[in-house]
Amino acid sequence: MRHSPVGRQMPFLAGLVSGLAAIASALTMLAPLSAYAQLARNSRAPVDITADQLELVNSQCAAVYSGRAEALQETSRLRADMLKIVYAPEAGGKDGCSSELLSMEATGTVFYVTPEQRVRGDRAVYDAQTQVLTVTGSVVASRGQDVMKGDRLVVNTVTGDARMEAGGGTGGQRVRTVIFPGGAPQTPK
Repeated sequence: MRHSPVGRQMPFLAGLVSGLAAIASALTMLAPLSAYAQLARNSRAPVDITADQLELVNSQCAAVYSGRAEALQETSRLRADMLKIVYAPEAGGKDGCSSELLSMEATGTVFYVTPEQRVRGDRAVYDAQTQVLTVTGSVVASRGQDVMKGDRLVVNTVTGDARMEAGGGTGGQRVRTVIFPGGAPQTPK
């Protein structure tokens, strides 16, 4: 029986979307005031964030980790040149910042790695209001040997809906997915 190429892609894409939702969780976990910070899925392990510098910009309700920023939790890792967390101002016109997350941004060479998957791009932005994660700049997502490449990846972290886009220019860039059905290829005997 012949299987549809789309049908073979679904487990990979579902796993990838699940992983991308974890990236959004990873970005939100960097919020220093978040009570449920997570980088690893369903983990209560501590989150360890390191960088060359941390700048708190109270006038903008922002925390900026710069210079080889890295967040670790269990076996999950988020790395970027810069991680910026933006909070909402205090309600009622009061001075200060609330603990309500507005957005997270990772820029430079962005990597999110777990034992099961890897995602790389030049920039990742999570909008907490829309709960949409956008990864741009030579995006490569892999799970096992399966790989998906494009220029822009947009993931709704609530619904799991995702869209990978190519440059669309005259250079002929296209989205590319390579899937190994049934796992790793067998070595001929």
